Amino acid sequence: MPKTCRACHRGMNMSISGEEGSCLSCHGSTVNRTAMQERGYLGKQPGVLKNIEAELVKPYRHPVLDVKGVHRQGEALPEEIVNATRHSECVDCHDPHLVSSEAPFRGLKGRRVGNFIADIKDEYELCYRCHSSSANLPVDSTDKHLEFKVTNRSFHPVEGEGRNKYVISLLEPYNETQERQGDVSIISCSSCHGSDEIDGPRGPHGSRFRGLLKYNYEMDDGRNESYYAYQLCYTCHDRNSILGDESFSLHSLHILGDRSRGEAGTSCFTCHDAHGSQQNQYLIRFNEDVVRPAANGRLEYKAQGVASRHGSCTLSCHGVEHDALSY
Repeated sequence: MPKTCRACHRGMNMSISGEEGSCLSCHGSTVNRTAMQERGYLGKQPGVLKNIEAELVKPYRHPVLDVKGVHRQGEALPEEIVNATRHSECVDCHDPHLVSSEAPFRGLKGRRVGNFIADIKDEYELCYRCHSSSANLPVDSTDKHLEFKVTNRSFHPVEGEGRNKYVISLLEPYNETQERQGDVSIISCSSCHGSDEIDGPRGPHGSRFRGLLKYNYEMDDGRNESYYAYQLCYTCHDRNSILGDESFSLHSLHILGDRSRGEAGTSCFTCHDAHGSQQNQYLIRFNEDVVRPAANGRLEYKAQGVASRHGSCTLSCHGVEHDALSY
């Protein structure tokens, strides 16, 4: 912990270099941290603080070092001004006077309770400050709350336990509902988004993987399947179960392709939206860059029953027409 207020507040230091410079004096490189300790601003805590600055220069990151001095004192988030500059500074996610390692977003408001905005309770409420109903949400971004809503037909269990009680590929300790001590039935945004290094700092500061993901996730069509290609999915979902067609009789054909015909497989992303689907069970939401409407103009998936391994698709994919093709 800093020993004095002057550890952060020194003359015009924060005004000139932005709050990032002050934060990274302790949360950056070992050299900077050692200098702070030698100057008496920071206690000796070897191994506790990690290098956030190294995360913020990775290919996929929150743009903390890219856009400086944009945060406004007392600004409201989600953003209410349409043309406000998108930004992400340390103080947008952390209150430096109240933050602790156990409560990294303590003191921040963002949870809507009726007509009031209350203190954030769960991590997704922090993420929604910028990735939900912001007036300046980019046109190529989506409202994450709409994707995770517990009233959707399916969703990854971030806001609450999932509705689909038949996910037979789940690896322990994950479970559709918490039945036993130790079961994990609710995950967080940072279950998927965060540092690509196992011993890296917690939180979605930066990653070498697209989407600021913790593990690799191939989203393009025509890629060869491997554990690494879909490591993000296989962290929670049993690869052997999926390739063994336990949940869907043609699962492996879609992912592996038909090698006898020289056809490569397609990504999980082609059929599933990893956040949620308002229309379909099992996170089915087709990537329309790959999956097109069938000749009859329909693009749809129909499941049979609530917990069934059967359904049908009407679509066109890889030149193959599916006209209410059942499985």
